[in-house]
Amino acid sequence: MANPLAEQRGHFLRLHKVTPAALAELVRNTAVEVLSGKQLDTSVLPEVVTVERPRNPEHGDYATNLAMQVAKRAGVKPRDLATWLAEALTGKDGIDSVDVAGPGFLNLRLAADAQGQIVREVLTRAADYGDGDGYAGLKVNLEFVSANPTGPIHLGGTRWAAVGDALGRVLAAQGAEVTREYYFNDAGAQIDRFVRSLIAAAKGEPAPEDGYGGAYIADIAAEVLKAEPAALEQPADEQHETFRRIGVGLMFDEIKQSLHEFGTDFDVFFHEDSLHTSGAVEQALETLKKSGHVYFADGAWWLRSTEFGDDKDRVVIKSDGAPAYIAGDVAYLLDKRNRGFELCIYMLGADHHGYIARLKAAAAALGDDPAVVEVLIGQLVNLVREGKPVRMSKRAGTVVTLEDLVEAVGVDAARYSLIRSSADSALDIDLDLITKRTNENPVFYVQYAHARLSSLQRNAASLGIERGPVDDADLSLLTHEREGDLIRTLGEFPRVVNSAAQLREPHRVARYLEDVASAYHKFYDACRVLYPGDDQASPLTIARLQLCEATRQVIANGLGLLGVSAPEQM
Repeated sequence: MANPLAEQRGHFLRLHKVTPAALAELVRNTAVEVLSGKQLDTSVLPEVVTVERPRNPEHGDYATNLAMQVAKRAGVKPRDLATWLAEALTGKDGIDSVDVAGPGFLNLRLAADAQGQIVREVLTRAADYGDGDGYAGLKVNLEFVSANPTGPIHLGGTRWAAVGDALGRVLAAQGAEVTREYYFNDAGAQIDRFVRSLIAAAKGEPAPEDGYGGAYIADIAAEVLKAEPAALEQPADEQHETFRRIGVGLMFDEIKQSLHEFGTDFDVFFHEDSLHTSGAVEQALETLKKSGHVYFADGAWWLRSTEFGDDKDRVVIKSDGAPAYIAGDVAYLLDKRNRGFELCIYMLGADHHGYIARLKAAAAALGDDPAVVEVLIGQLVNLVREGKPVRMSKRAGTVVTLEDLVEAVGVDAARYSLIRSSADSALDIDLDLITKRTNENPVFYVQYAHARLSSLQRNAASLGIERGPVDDADLSLLTHEREGDLIRTLGEFPRVVNSAAQLREPHRVARYLEDVASAYHKFYDACRVLYPGDDQASPLTIARLQLCEATRQVIANGLGLLGVSAPEQM
């Protein structure tokens, strides 16, 4: 005797997966058929067809302007091409109807059972849903934070700690081999000022005029004396080295621990000093000399950086023979390339705009493609309460630190708030808002949706209702408008992650999760999932439970990309 459920399941599995990506491929393949059938040039078609959700749901589930995009080059009218495409697409597996609108837009409506394939794909791929292969095998060096080891990480560095870590996760989700790197600035004048500040604090003297203040300096100075009680009795040079060796190490250990507790860990801590002690700076200069991109003038060696878009040539070796800061930059870039990195991303602070042209010039001067260097500039962050700036740091005096923010709002709220806005725009964080446990608080809004979905599954289990395998569920029953909105929103996740990686904008994931949470809450308000007291769940109940679990999975995956927890209870 035939098994109707098995036959139905087989029908589902034969259907095209009508995710946005699959739909875009279907539209393109259909366009190839249409143009070939009309003996028209198929090379006018883009490699990837853009298929988007229209702002007005009445216009369909998805829309594409492909006909308007290529008709002129194909030698036909856009509306004629759109009409041919609509006729060819109508009746394809998963397509319910196709309408031509305006000068040549195509509005597509999906069949309910095919739309359910999105739910099936989410639950089948589970934690891998959203991953792609756009950067498969690409070796990426992602350098971020890299704060000087002369004090706690300030709010700007904290923003990069959150955004950089999220970007690394997003790039890895697209197949990249990402190495997170921290450039440890343990050479130069700032370290000398830090050490002199420690010695002054150890002696009970005021900080040098150009030195560092704050309670943390006194704390570290005390730790140095605890480790080396006779440090102040040493000769000046030896004393300086003792405070440098121990003090810088203590400060950097504190920075590492703060970052780890913030959920940001690094694969490599690269010491700037190693570039000078290993001879890498001298080797880089010799490479530049051989390339002909440096010249000697006024007793110094200059990089011809204006030839590569910089606003002026840069001194590499000063007239006193000491390397300029850019010498280390050139040697560091050469070192990264020698380690096999194909893309080197630098995430720098708001005052580093000049580094964009400078680093690309360095790459070109080394005979490399400037495109191997990308410089992302982050803007300032301000904390506000009741519309007024907040100063909270007790240890650093005037600078708000990573620890301050985490202490005030917690890791999740801090990370999410720093990630959810484009890093190239200034950011005001409202402390009153992000400490609220209401839907006004974006991180609470998203996390609460996940907790609510987790609770729903527990409630189903308490009623003796099991979702069972997704392949056994009749997802064609998900025909309600709110169900369709939610399903199509879930279907956008892979494209959102891909865009976030391509554009280096992890904030897109956060904003998308807020859309998912909104679509879910609207669905839940309109569509009853569980009916307490029922002896047996209906097929619609099972289908809706599958949809809810798919939604929970997508939110969990998205929060994972942001390094934010997905709580099951709140």
